[in-house]
Amino acid sequence: MRRLATLAAAIALALPLAGTGPGTAHADPAPQGARVQWIDRETIAWPKNLGNPTHPHHLTHTHGTFELTPQPGGLTPQQRAKYPHLATYDAFHLNAHGQERTALTGPLLAETDGVTTGVQIPGVLDDLYAAAAAKARLGPVFRDGRPTLSVWAPTARRVALELDGRTVPMRRDDASGVWSATGPHDWAGKPYRYAVTVWAPTVRKTVTNLVTDPYSTALTADSARSLVTDLADPALAPPGWRNLRKPKAVPLRDAQIQELHVRDFSVADRTSAHPGRYLALADRDSGGMRHLTRLAAAGTSYVHLLPVFDMATVPERRADQAEPPCDLAALPADSERQQRCVAGTAARDAYNWGYDPLHYTVPEGSYASDPDGPGRTREFRQMVQGLSRAGLRTVMDVVYNHTAASGQGEKSVLDRIVPGYYQRLLDDGSVATSTCCANTAPENAMMGKLVVDSVVTWAREYKVDGFRFDLMGHHPKANILAVRKALDALTVAKDGVDGKAVVLYGEGWNFGEVAGDARFVQATQKNMAGTGIATFSDRARDAIRGGGPFDEDPRVQGFASGLFTDPNGATPGTPAEQRARLLHAQDLIKVGLTGNLAGYRFTDSAGRAVTGADVDYNGSPAGYAAAPGDALAYADAHDNETLYDALAYKLPRGTASADRARAQVLAMATAALSQGPSLSQAGTDLLRSKSLDRNSFDSGDWFNALHWDCADGNGFGRGLPPAADNQPKWPYAAPLLADPALRPGCAPIHSASAAYRDLLRIRTSEKAFGLATAEGVQASLSFPLSGRDETPGVITMRLPGLVVVLNATPDERTQPVTELAGHPYALHPVQATGADPVVKTASYTPATGTFTVPGRTVAVFRAGQDG
Repeated sequence: MRRLATLAAAIALALPLAGTGPGTAHADPAPQGARVQWIDRETIAWPKNLGNPTHPHHLTHTHGTFELTPQPGGLTPQQRAKYPHLATYDAFHLNAHGQERTALTGPLLAETDGVTTGVQIPGVLDDLYAAAAAKARLGPVFRDGRPTLSVWAPTARRVALELDGRTVPMRRDDASGVWSATGPHDWAGKPYRYAVTVWAPTVRKTVTNLVTDPYSTALTADSARSLVTDLADPALAPPGWRNLRKPKAVPLRDAQIQELHVRDFSVADRTSAHPGRYLALADRDSGGMRHLTRLAAAGTSYVHLLPVFDMATVPERRADQAEPPCDLAALPADSERQQRCVAGTAARDAYNWGYDPLHYTVPEGSYASDPDGPGRTREFRQMVQGLSRAGLRTVMDVVYNHTAASGQGEKSVLDRIVPGYYQRLLDDGSVATSTCCANTAPENAMMGKLVVDSVVTWAREYKVDGFRFDLMGHHPKANILAVRKALDALTVAKDGVDGKAVVLYGEGWNFGEVAGDARFVQATQKNMAGTGIATFSDRARDAIRGGGPFDEDPRVQGFASGLFTDPNGATPGTPAEQRARLLHAQDLIKVGLTGNLAGYRFTDSAGRAVTGADVDYNGSPAGYAAAPGDALAYADAHDNETLYDALAYKLPRGTASADRARAQVLAMATAALSQGPSLSQAGTDLLRSKSLDRNSFDSGDWFNALHWDCADGNGFGRGLPPAADNQPKWPYAAPLLADPALRPGCAPIHSASAAYRDLLRIRTSEKAFGLATAEGVQASLSFPLSGRDETPGVITMRLPGLVVVLNATPDERTQPVTELAGHPYALHPVQATGADPVVKTASYTPATGTFTVPGRTVAVFRAGQDG
C-alpha cells in the first residue's frame, strides 16, 4: 500500500492550480503507455499477462485509489460485443463511490505487481456523459439573436471563453459535460477561443489550451480564431439563395459524377474571373463552366468537390502563399527540375488536396476572396448556386476518419479539448495512424455525433446534395447509417432541403486496426451492401486499367490497355497466361457492369455457372453488392495515375494518339454503362494528364491544373513527377514524357470528349441502364457470348432493347448473337448521328444476329430499327 500512496502523492503534485498556463506542472512517474481501459463506470478491461492476475489491482487518481475486484469470466457478453477487440481481456469491477467524474479530470494510473500503466477513458466517458451530451447543441447557437457557445469538455477542470480580448466564464452541466456561455446580440461576429484547463496525457501535465471551437461555423484567416456566426444571417445569403431551385434529384443508382478539385478547376483558366476560387464555379462564361455545362446537358448529374472544409496545410492569405521560383515552362518535358522546384515551395504554396481536416464544418479560406471572416460562407453558397445553374448538384468529399494532428500539436483541436477521446487509440494507448494521420474514433459517441451534426449542417445550411466519405471503412456502419437517418429527417418545409434526396457513398476499404470488423461492424464494401449507400468498386477498375495501383512496374496491361490483344512487351506471362488473365478481367468487368452484384448468375469465361461473388478478386469475392447502387464504378479518380497516364504506361509505345483517345473512351464507358452510379475524374474526357504523378496531393498547380483549352495541352510532359511518390518509376516515365507523340493535340482531345458525352446521353436516356433491383438486373441483363468461346478483348452485353459491344482490341471484331437472328437492330441514334465517325462504321447483320464493331470502340445498338 505504500507504493500506492506514493503514486497518489506524485499525481497530486503533478497538478497545478486551476487557471495556470501550460508548462508549469511537475511530471509524474512515466507509465508504460495506456494499456488498461476503463470501459464503463464499473468495469476495467485489463490485458491478460499484464502483471500477475492474482495480485491486487488498483486504479490510482489524483485524490486516492480505487480498489479493483476481479470479475469472474471476464467481460460480459454485452461488453465483448461492444468491444470485440477487448474480448480476451480480464475484467475488474470498480466501485468509484460517485467519484468517477472527479477522477477523470486528472491523471489515472493502473497498477499491479510492479506494473504501472496509463488508462484509456473513452468508454467510461460515453457511459457517464453520452446520453445527455448527445442531445446538446454544440458550437454557436442563436436564439432570438442571442448566441450561446457550447463545447463538450467533460474532463476539463475549467473552461473559459476568450471573446474579443476578454475572458468570459463558462458554466458546466454535470450531466452532459458541456460547458456553455450565453451572451448579448453584440457577440455576433466576434472572434473567440476556448481556454480549456485539462490533464494532457501526452505531456503528462495539466495544461490550459487555447483552442478554437470544433463546432465552428466561421473562422478568421488561417483558423486563428473561431467567429460567433449565425449561418441563418441574411447577410451571408447571396441573392436567390433562400429559394434556390436545384436540378431534379437523380437516384444514386443513376448518378453520373464528375470529381473536381476547386483550385485545379480554374487556376490555369485564363477565361475565369476568379481563378482558384469558389466563385470560379459561379462564373457563367469561363472555359471550365462551359465544359461542365456541356457535361450536364449530356447527363452528368453531380460535381463531387474534393475537400472544401477548413484544411490545415495551406496558407489562406494570398500574400503568404509561395510560388515556385522557376520558369517551369522552359524546362524539358522529361526534366526532374520542375518537381524539385515545386517541392521546394510545397509546404507554403496554395495547393493541397485538402485531406488534412482542421475544422470540419467551415469552408476552406484559401478558396475565398477574403479568408478573414464569414464571407467564405457566402461564396461557397454562390458556388453551389453556380453549379445548380449549370444543371449540376453538389457533392462534398468529407474526411472525418482522421485529423491533421493530435495531442498537443499546433493543429490539434479535438484532442486538446478532450485528450484521449476523439482519436482512436491502439492497445498501448498510442494514436492509430493507419489512415495516414491521427485516426479519429467515430465509434465513440461524441465523435460519431460530430460526424452526424457536421453533415447535417452542410446539407441544411449549404444545400449540399451528397457526401463522399473518405476511408469510410474506418467508420462504424452504425455511424454512417445514423448520418443517413439524420439526413432523411430533413424536409423542404422545415429545413429548406429534402434530406432523402441527398446521396451518400464512400471508400469501403478494409484495412488497419479496424480491419475485419475487429472493433465494430465497419462501413466496408460488403457490410454496406443493401443500405442504399454506395462504395467505390476497385474490382472492375483494376481489370479495365491493368495491374494494380501499387505495382512496381506500371506497364502491366488490362482490358482497355491491350492485355494479350495488343501486347506492350513488358506485361509478364506467356501469351496463353495473358489470354487467361484477360478473360478473367472480362469476368470482373461483367460483374461490374451488373452493378457488382454478389448474387448475379452468369456463365464465366471458363464456361462455369457462377455468381458475382464466385468470381475472384485478389482472394476476395468480386461481387459484393445486394442491389444496383451499392457499388460505384470508376476507371480513375484523384488517387493514382490519371487514366491517360495509366494508358501512357500500358499501351504499346507506338500507339497513335487517336487510338489512345479511343482506349480512354472505352475505359470510361465500362464504368459509365454499368448498372449503378459511376464517377470520372474531371478532365478525363479531355485526356487529362498529371505528367504521370501517381499521388499529386501536394504537387502544386503545375502538375494538377486542368487545361480547358486544348491548345494548352493536357498536362502531359510537364517534367518528371515529384520524387517523393514517383521516383522509382522515373526510368519508365522519362522516355514517355520526352516523346512528343504522347502529347495529344486538339483533335483527339475533342473527339474523346464528344464520344464520352454521346455515351452519357445514351446512359441517361435509356432506362435499361438504371435497373432498380437485383432481380431486375438478373432478368434483364445478360452476356450472351460469355463462356469458353468468348472473344478475348470483347464483351457483349444485352439489355431490354439494347446490345452493347465493348471492343477493346485494336481491330474490328464480329459478335454473332444467334438468338437475335431475324430481329432488327441498328446503331443507337445518338451514336449514328454523333461525333465519332469510327463508331458509325459499326454494323449489324439481321440474318445471323451478328454485330460488327471497329477496334477500340464501344457501340450501342438499339432494337426495332432497320440497319
